[in-house]
Amino acid sequence: MKKLRFLLGDQLNHKHSWFSSADKNTIYFMAEMRQETDYTVHHIQKVVAFFASMRNFYEHLKSKDHQVIYYEIDAEENKQDLLKNLQQLIDKYEIEKLEYQLPDEYRLDEQLKDFCSNLEIETEAFDTEHFYTSRTDLAQFYEGKKEMTMEYFYRNMRKKHSILMQNEKNPEGGKWNFDKSNRKKWKGQPEIPHEKGFRKDVSKIVEQIKQQDIKTMGSIQEKNFNWPTSRPDCLKILNYFCENLLIHFGDYQDAMHTEQIYLFHSRLSFAMNSKMLSPQEVIEKVVDTYHENKSEIDISQVEGFVRQILGWREYMRGIYWKEMPGYRRSNKLDNQHQLPDFYWNAKTKMNCLHHSIKQSLDEAYAHHIQRLMITGNFALLAQIHPDEVDAWYLGIYIDAIEWVEMPNTRGMSQFADGGIVATKPYVSSGSYINKMSNYCKDCHYNVNKKEGEEACPFNSLYWNFLDDKREHFKDNQRMNMMMSLLNKMNPETLKNHKEHAADILKNPNKY
Repeated sequence: MKKLRFLLGDQLNHKHSWFSSADKNTIYFMAEMRQETDYTVHHIQKVVAFFASMRNFYEHLKSKDHQVIYYEIDAEENKQDLLKNLQQLIDKYEIEKLEYQLPDEYRLDEQLKDFCSNLEIETEAFDTEHFYTSRTDLAQFYEGKKEMTMEYFYRNMRKKHSILMQNEKNPEGGKWNFDKSNRKKWKGQPEIPHEKGFRKDVSKIVEQIKQQDIKTMGSIQEKNFNWPTSRPDCLKILNYFCENLLIHFGDYQDAMHTEQIYLFHSRLSFAMNSKMLSPQEVIEKVVDTYHENKSEIDISQVEGFVRQILGWREYMRGIYWKEMPGYRRSNKLDNQHQLPDFYWNAKTKMNCLHHSIKQSLDEAYAHHIQRLMITGNFALLAQIHPDEVDAWYLGIYIDAIEWVEMPNTRGMSQFADGGIVATKPYVSSGSYINKMSNYCKDCHYNVNKKEGEEACPFNSLYWNFLDDKREHFKDNQRMNMMMSLLNKMNPETLKNHKEHAADILKNPNKY
């Protein structure tokens, strides 16, 4: 039987059972397509990283004697549309069966199901063999429960997969969660090893993108590209993290600093989200490193990392498939404002936002606290429409694929789902930013001033947000303390906060 198997750009799993042996009757198909570059504006480094990784995977498949058809973005036969490309190949090669791996994005899943339902040939969808869970595992776990608290899902995953466990019931180290140990501010020590770099020349891909007039954002050093684009690259980053960075990862995972881009973070998210690395092999390597170096590495460093992958990553995927398609329209706080221009050019006098956004534009990277408590925090306090925030986060980060980006943005960051993911909105005044970073030190604004033109804009925006959304939070127990402080505030002070906030919201780009 003549088979056609196609692979998406985030399905680069070298260990998939499809590739266990070569078959002369099976053709693999991969394509760089405008369909995927144009549905939102992506960072130039994100487009390059996916194209380069796909091309490396294509070469890998060929080296294993698989028959592979690959369309680069400027290929003459490339229809720039997945379904048109598939139909063209089905007709040309007289394909009798179409096989594909289940997409991780809802739009592609629907597109393919509709296409296959109208084909006259046989079709079959396969698991990507990447995640610990299936699409529906999380929904089944929380069935009948009022809340979907991630912590209980995470503990169940630890037990189910015997990860960092003393025995079947008890966690290693005596606690499930060491989050309180993971909130240190980095002040210059301990010394941070330089990130594992690659310095690749990707100028050919950049030129092809420019020739095709693909709209992108951000910048790129095209002769000095610093992201992993092959499985050997990804393994090098994993090994480097375990050998050099894991020892302090947990301590400083929430820290932010103007002179450090990556701190002790792993830079593995693109490697995993493209499936060049599996979460299982990453966790196994990290846990093995800990067990081999217990005298040097504390469990709090390792548990924090495992929680991000085994807990949060799998949890977010489950939320996505449980709540789609309605989730992409959620806006429970009824926020309607537009993103300020400085999200696209970093031109703001607020140092935390300037630094975090410029870093994102320069590197296609920011760690989770920069995303949550700087750019996301401001967007929520400024009451930006979730569609705008969604599109920005999906485009700007190299690791952003909708299944992981959307529930993190609409749920965790913007509280647009009304509390499905987070039990309270993650908002703060400038004090939290000052506590976890050195951003406030050289800022145009004074984080310690609560009122006036010199005061940190986050301060007035915070109280204005709580006041504007009183009705939404009146029954939220986790907001009781902050709402109580709001209610006790001097009316004149609140009036001043609201007037200052109104000016910020009207003229955000002057701040």
